[in-house]
Amino acid sequence: MKKKGLLNLPVMVILILVAISVVTADFYLGSQKTDYKKFETCGALNAAFEQAQERGDYYGIAESTSKGGATVTGGGGSASADSSQAIAPSYSATNIQVEGVDEADIVKTDGKYIYTLSTGSRYYGYRDDGNSGSVFVIVNAYPAETASVLSETDLGGFYPTEMFINGNYLMIFGSTNEEISMPVPMDPGKAVPGGASSASAIAPEYYPYSTSFMTVKIFDISNKASPEEVRSVDFEGSYVSSRMIGSDVYFVVNSYPRYYAMEDAPEVIVPMYRDLTLMEIKSGVEEDFEETCGCADVGYFEPVQAQNFVTIASIQIDNPNAEIEKQVIVGSGQNIYASQENLYIAETNYPYWGWGVLESGETQTETTNVHKFSLDNSQIDYVGVMEAPGRILNQFSMDEHNGYFRIATTIGEVWNSEKPSSNNVYIFDSGLNQVGSIEDIAPGEQIYSARFMGDRGYLVTFKKIDPFFVIDLSNPTNPQILGKLKIPGYSDYMHPYDENHIIGIGKDTAEASESEMRGFDFAWYQGVKIAIFDVTDVSNPIELHKVIIGDRGTDSEVLNTHKAFLFDKEKNLLVLPITLAEIPQSQKTGYTGNAYGEFVYQGAYVYDISIENGFQLKGRITHYENDDTFKKSGSYWYGGDYSVIRSLYIGNTLYTVSNKMIKANSLTDLAETAKLTFGG
Repeated sequence: MKKKGLLNLPVMVILILVAISVVTADFYLGSQKTDYKKFETCGALNAAFEQAQERGDYYGIAESTSKGGATVTGGGGSASADSSQAIAPSYSATNIQVEGVDEADIVKTDGKYIYTLSTGSRYYGYRDDGNSGSVFVIVNAYPAETASVLSETDLGGFYPTEMFINGNYLMIFGSTNEEISMPVPMDPGKAVPGGASSASAIAPEYYPYSTSFMTVKIFDISNKASPEEVRSVDFEGSYVSSRMIGSDVYFVVNSYPRYYAMEDAPEVIVPMYRDLTLMEIKSGVEEDFEETCGCADVGYFEPVQAQNFVTIASIQIDNPNAEIEKQVIVGSGQNIYASQENLYIAETNYPYWGWGVLESGETQTETTNVHKFSLDNSQIDYVGVMEAPGRILNQFSMDEHNGYFRIATTIGEVWNSEKPSSNNVYIFDSGLNQVGSIEDIAPGEQIYSARFMGDRGYLVTFKKIDPFFVIDLSNPTNPQILGKLKIPGYSDYMHPYDENHIIGIGKDTAEASESEMRGFDFAWYQGVKIAIFDVTDVSNPIELHKVIIGDRGTDSEVLNTHKAFLFDKEKNLLVLPITLAEIPQSQKTGYTGNAYGEFVYQGAYVYDISIENGFQLKGRITHYENDDTFKKSGSYWYGGDYSVIRSLYIGNTLYTVSNKMIKANSLTDLAETAKLTFGG
């Protein structure tokens, strides 16, 4: 949350969202990436990274976290894999972007059980003993009247991020810290740890060092009271994202090169990897790490820009003994998009303003490379790379439809009056050729949300007023803006209600006074805004309904992740986690929009939603026993273990989930049915 009294311009907030790769100016002077190759030797691979280091066009990817195994504590009886019921209730799944392509999350359900990650250090960091304090919890959730916690599996030093479930298997992505051995240099004259000369060493010695790993753990959950870890895989680097298609899980890892290793042990510049099976986990014997692939298997495209490594891997979640497929290329990934046939990894490159000489009239600008991989039954094949001017906001800036790839980008910065920002949509065919585009949309603004839906695209840009654009994509070679709507505020996330109506959630805004602008042209963001847009007449979209929740400082987890958004059209149900900040009415006289409210509530807002009546607040559900926590916080609320972060339904029961609690309430009248606590 933002501190009271800070300027906090919207145009400044966005700047922190988009920083990963740094490249030199000569990268942009007409070079094209058309030739995909693989390095012939480790020497060639290392030379590419050494040259990048000398030029300065690399950017290390920050990683952190810890290590450990898992133990299980039973929580009240056992549950078998056979949980069939006479009538299976309907239930909500994770809110995803593409039908048939599941996305990992911190909470999952199969309609009978709820699986959730309780991270003991979600807000406060690691404990002194190196244990993350995290558990994954299995709850017998339905029917709610007999709900109980079946097990809490201690994850030790493993810090979980998100997970998938598939039948009797659960897969968790997270991070650990591991100590691996590096070979001591054997070149004559180089020093060896311990003071010995490498020239006098009889055999290679090894010295340990600690590094961060992205870890995947698979559990057999057929016995819900006693899950068993059956596989653990470590990839050196940091987790980007993942998708599950059927039982095939695809995930992406960023890794940075160990430049200091080039001098001492050039063969280990490729990211390290370790795969432990059930037998090896039970034995407790630490297996050695090995390279994820050989140097000759690392791919790149011309001209090579050796900044980082990105690994794309796949695991069959329901077959713990299956081989892991891996592809490693030079590059990095910040956002991914997946259809049922292809995976796209976007990497935005930013010019390094201090280096490089430009010819007269030439300018530097960011570009986004999108790597395409074909997916087929766990197999991963590199297809090629596309380049689009500008940067993307998130995964919803990308889409595939009828063989065409669409991407929405922003170029430049809104604060640059000489070269103002602009927004664009580019379309590529299956051969990775650009076939259509719309450029210079809303000059001086930037994209706050994007959504592609079949033959239409929707963009929300913002600086002071929210232009909502409707784009016709039915002809990929000639996309057209059909209509636009200018209204106060902006949407951070858009979700289809039906073919002609869009739900938007973001922030309301108030235009700054002249005395506050101080040379800037901006608006202050206010409370959370939810709206329904009617695009039946595409040339004249309208804001059909809207609700403003709270004052400046009010926030929702949905603004950070679409997975916190629960919507069901058939049930007329919309649930949003809200942290509410309010300014006392007595202080609103002469209010210009810059003051923050004080935090007064956190919980789930439950709405009846319909085209006819808009948003009707049905009630609120909180996990806090009283409001003392908020009264003490004032304008400094950073969240807590009982802040509602997800919601789901099974049958006629709404379940809200925080880091330490699950509550069950009737969807009919929101009467509380059950309350379960966990996680210590």
